Amino acid sequence: MKTYFNKMLSLIVAASLLVSFSVISFAVPEGVEYTIANPYDTVDWSTWKAYKGNLHCHTLASDGSTDFAEMIEYHYSLGYDYLSITDHGVMSTSWTDVNTVPYMSLLGKFETGSITYMPTPLTPERYTEITTPGEDGRAMIQIPNGIELNPTSFNSSHVNSWFGTYGNGVIGGTSDYETAIKGAHEGGGLSVINHPGEYTGEKEQDDPELAYSDDYHVNKFTNLLLKYDSCIGIDVNSKGDGRTRNDRKLWDRLLQNCIPNGRNVFAIGTSDAHSISAVDTAWTINMLPELTADSVRESLETGTFFAGSRCLKNSKELSEISMATGLDLGTDWRADSGIIQPEVTEITVNDEENTITIEADNALVIRWIANGNLIAYGNTIDLDMYLGQIDSYVRAEVFGEGGILYTQPFILEYDSSPEADIGLFYDFGNLIALFRSNVFKILANTPGFSIVWKALTGNETQN
Repeated sequence: MKTYFNKMLSLIVAASLLVSFSVISFAVPEGVEYTIANPYDTVDWSTWKAYKGNLHCHTLASDGSTDFAEMIEYHYSLGYDYLSITDHGVMSTSWTDVNTVPYMSLLGKFETGSITYMPTPLTPERYTEITTPGEDGRAMIQIPNGIELNPTSFNSSHVNSWFGTYGNGVIGGTSDYETAIKGAHEGGGLSVINHPGEYTGEKEQDDPELAYSDDYHVNKFTNLLLKYDSCIGIDVNSKGDGRTRNDRKLWDRLLQNCIPNGRNVFAIGTSDAHSISAVDTAWTINMLPELTADSVRESLETGTFFAGSRCLKNSKELSEISMATGLDLGTDWRADSGIIQPEVTEITVNDEENTITIEADNALVIRWIANGNLIAYGNTIDLDMYLGQIDSYVRAEVFGEGGILYTQPFILEYDSSPEADIGLFYDFGNLIALFRSNVFKILANTPGFSIVWKALTGNETQN
């Protein structure tokens, strides 16, 4: 009964919003012919399946307090379909032979207070059991070569990478995103900018309307995304959302900058779990024809996935969702782990009618966002009704009592769509990278330095 009431209230609120927004739409020209770029266009909704994964977590191999094998087992017990362990500065190449970097193990030991030094791998037999479909047809696979780059950064300018060859034992540097993203790119990997609100300090901004009003960080990330297409986007909801509560606004600002320059920006959700208590706070849902590491990679590259979370700490978003659903979500919401999460079952784009329709199970409301603003509620958005409020994209958020899903953006092209505008920008992180590089060149000529460095990191020199 409660669910029915909430849905009815949602429809009433949505209708009122449509009326108020429609008043604005009558004042702008009609007849815009959109070309809607649907990131889910290749998905066969009748045969492809939704696979749940976590692309960011830590173990005793760096600063996690949970053992390596235990982290894998816990994800498997929760029904995850894929997992990437991304320890700081330590590339996870195997689940049966754990890679370690001496200095990261030592730093992790000091940080966690753990007396355990060596992480425990899976046995080959258990690895086969977990990664091979059983009678129930399910398995959990490894996403290879997961690593969190810039491990010793003082202000968390962290970058996650998968599939590549770069970063094992590389210290990295504060504010220097480009070295990490470039290294992942040249090493054949994909990357993502992790929980940017921690680096920018915007996690401290209590008023969402004031977040990311400084252009420097927005332009910094814009230039990196335009320069390296292997960096798929940013982490928009991480762990309990405390660090990322304003990063959806950053996402929207990046979309406004990047899309006119021919670049979409995707969003992921991750738990960034350092212990099992944080597992399943956020995740990624990929639509795949089959569960393989290659198909996950292709999904991340093309956008056939959703970011998901059971946590929200953005006061503006929570207020809007509370109004639409009738639920009292407060200012720090976390869904109960026993409630089923929303699941998108089909997305249909009609270019002739200028509509996008999302069908979803376990959803109370679907919110449509453009230019960082809520413009509509409902399963279907008719773009013609919001001509004055949409520029280059629209995206959707699917909310249910079990969590929230973020679609990737639908890019809109039309005669008067925004044009590319790339201004001059200098990234001061490059100065730090240059300084660090020169310091290491000097140290490289110091007797005994290379011996000590190799003992600590396993590398001849800092990359």
